[in-house]
Amino acid sequence: MIIDIFHDIVCPWCRIGKKNLFTALAEWKREHDEEVTIRYRSYLLEPNMPKVGRPFQEHMAEKMGGRERMMQVFAQVTRAGADVGLHFDFTKVERMPNTWLAHTLLKCTPPALVEGMLDALHVAEFEEGKDVGSLEVLLELAARVGLDLDEVRTALTEDAKREEIEADLALARQIGIQGVPFVIIGEKLALSGAHSPANFLKAFAEAKKVD
Repeated sequence: MIIDIFHDIVCPWCRIGKKNLFTALAEWKREHDEEVTIRYRSYLLEPNMPKVGRPFQEHMAEKMGGRERMMQVFAQVTRAGADVGLHFDFTKVERMPNTWLAHTLLKCTPPALVEGMLDALHVAEFEEGKDVGSLEVLLELAARVGLDLDEVRTALTEDAKREEIEADLALARQIGIQGVPFVIIGEKLALSGAHSPANFLKAFAEAKKVD
């Protein structure tokens, strides 16, 4: 079974949806002898974000129609995260980054380390308040998961994965994706949003019937 996940690093619901998906996969694998391949597809929630990013709270307040609404959304995300064992601390986030480099880093990461790399990016963004659009921060995170820093620095500075990222973005436009997380199961069944583990299990079963 192939699972394609369209996501952006700064999307908190992508982090929650990923946790729910993997919870469902753990249960699914206990009952089904089936190989699962996950393909992370890049998506940019803020395609026009400057390379240096913007002040986080200022940007989010503008986007959500005011500080009060922004704080309500932060509280909702924090509660939803806590329900699945994930911590969010939006008070630490200072920059809304351009995530192109972060997607590049994930594309450069060997398959066996991708989950650890994505988790490190999420922790840096949502728990530590680090700027994941910064080259130096990304190199620090790459070191955490054991990547070769010279290779990573070269890949990031030379934009080595541009074609792969642009292909993901083009596919998202072709499909008509308007937001993330967006998950495609078995190249047949699509789910938009941070679904529960139960919904993912239903989708796995439905995709298997289609086969």
